[in-house]
Amino acid sequence: MPPKVDPGETKIIYLRAVGGEAGAAATLAPKVGPLGLSPKKVGDDIAKATGAWKGLKVTVKLSVQNRVASVEVVPSAAALVIRALKEAPRDRKKVKNVKHNGNISLKDVIAIAKEMRVRSNAKDLAGSVKEILGTCVSVGCTVNGEDPRNIQSGISEGEIDLQE
Repeated sequence: MPPKVDPGETKIIYLRAVGGEAGAAATLAPKVGPLGLSPKKVGDDIAKATGAWKGLKVTVKLSVQNRVASVEVVPSAAALVIRALKEAPRDRKKVKNVKHNGNISLKDVIAIAKEMRVRSNAKDLAGSVKEILGTCVSVGCTVNGEDPRNIQSGISEGEIDLQE
């Protein structure tokens, strides 16, 4: 038999969940069952905590201590960019392969870069902004009405100044 779980110890579990939806209890059970938690209750807690991210896939951090789970949303750069596009929530079961062809401002990109700064691999804010611009390329949106690659090269060449 495996060793007993210390109830005072804090266990951290990262999960990917769709915002505003309770995950299937069958998929949560292998992760939270050994810690003595009810998968259905954890799924409801996740749905409640991710209500602001309706329809977007976000990473959720579960901190479990004394058989009590606290849920915290850890948004990815793509989720923040899609949220900044201010698109209407979509039904994931009906609408597939969505092209996000909206436009966001450079000010929004800088705000997202500052929020993601702690998890960024870049040395300075300009590098973080370029990372977010790369995410804009993969999402398929434009920044200030032009291709994000052009803005990336403008930052690299010093044509675009980012005030910190």
